[in-house]
Amino acid sequence: MSNMTKVNAAHTKHLKDGMIKSKSTRAGDWIIAIVCFALMLVCLLPIVHVLACSLSSADALVRNDVFLWPKGWNIEAYKTVLTTEKYVRSLWWTAVLTVGCTLLSLALTICCAYPLTYPELKGSKIINFLILFTMYFSAGTIPSFVLLNNLKLLNTPWALVLPNCISVFNVIIMRSFFFGVPDSLREAAEIDGAGPIRTLVQIYLPLSLPVIATLALFYAVGRWNGFSDALMYLKKSSSEKYWPIQLLLYNVIKNSTQTSEQAAQEGFFNNGVSKTIQMATVMFATVPILLVYPWLQRYFVSGVTIGAVKG
Repeated sequence: MSNMTKVNAAHTKHLKDGMIKSKSTRAGDWIIAIVCFALMLVCLLPIVHVLACSLSSADALVRNDVFLWPKGWNIEAYKTVLTTEKYVRSLWWTAVLTVGCTLLSLALTICCAYPLTYPELKGSKIINFLILFTMYFSAGTIPSFVLLNNLKLLNTPWALVLPNCISVFNVIIMRSFFFGVPDSLREAAEIDGAGPIRTLVQIYLPLSLPVIATLALFYAVGRWNGFSDALMYLKKSSSEKYWPIQLLLYNVIKNSTQTSEQAAQEGFFNNGVSKTIQMATVMFATVPILLVYPWLQRYFVSGVTIGAVKG
């Protein structure tokens, strides 16, 4: 009986300890959930405020009555954006530029990372060093501007494509992912007579969909949100047709204090109307790239973590 009593006492103590740990675990989960919810609100509320302003009347914006819900519902700002040639052209050009730059960047990243997985590649250590060196040390903005000027690329769309068409960080992620592919698969393909290109297309790329989707997201978001390169490299008025939507939005906000005659020509009749158009342009510049995330979210974490295992 004494042994049974000891066993029961130990079992009871174990249950109590488990209940205490379970309560502490639930408390920790609640704290994490509250923190995540607060961070979600911090990210979401500005977008909701911009959306409310874009759907509000000009008078409500002038009176600063709009916070999270539109006042005096009005979609004239969206009609202006969708019917004004420069806005529509800038949106389409930004979409084409983002897709083209993403595809080009992915192709160059794969072509750079794949050869580095071959141990018999001569000079691979030197190549890796030079690639890493460019990630830590760069010439800077002024030499880049001078280089593009000497190459006659300023005020052309190539000024937005070539300088940032490849990222060393993304090359390292892709290379590390390729290192994670078993060597036995490549050896089996070589035994069957497959060359390097066929091995890449039939073995490496199908296995690399998570990291490709992740890097595509990196490149697409970077190009869609980029405007500093366009601001520096597209200075002439003749290059206005190559303005991405972010640069157009920058100039809309910058020129919101223009004269009344210029404002009438651009569709800005008062400060309230100007602000509604600004907010509508912000929504057009933000929503498309946000819609990409749900399609690539399931690849995002696995692509980054798997690519960081080796290399």
